[in-house]
Amino acid sequence: MDGSVISVERVVPTSASSIFDLLADPTRHPDIDGSGTVKEAKVEGPRRLAMGTTFGMAMQMGIRYSMVNTVIEFEENRRIAWQARPKGFVGNLVGGRIWRYELDPVEGGTKVTESWDISDDHQRVLLRLGKLPETTRSNMAKTLARIEELTASGT
Repeated sequence: MDGSVISVERVVPTSASSIFDLLADPTRHPDIDGSGTVKEAKVEGPRRLAMGTTFGMAMQMGIRYSMVNTVIEFEENRRIAWQARPKGFVGNLVGGRIWRYELDPVEGGTKVTESWDISDDHQRVLLRLGKLPETTRSNMAKTLARIEELTASGT
């Protein structure tokens, strides 16, 4: 892995607003997750994300764990990003990766770019090792395919 960001992109044959609506609803994140690790959203408050919104996710990768995500970038129908950390004190010591989606209208739909940004993650040195970067890239490609399926079917 070179640098601290992995990105994948795909042209999805629908509007940016349809895609953004899906991304801005954390209860839909288990539906779009290509890795299979996002199990359930834990949302207290509004279901639609906005700048500064915090939401939880029940996760499972071998073991069950929880993450707290904070929306750190938000431009309606163009860009949304959240930073993920474990709950509580542990979140001050580990975590910090950023999941970012950028939407650009193009002929035939919307170019969706998903990025995994570990530049602020406390574990970035470990995250660069082994097969994790390529596995993450593959899972992000699956996520973009799911986004296309869900927006094409209108579900």
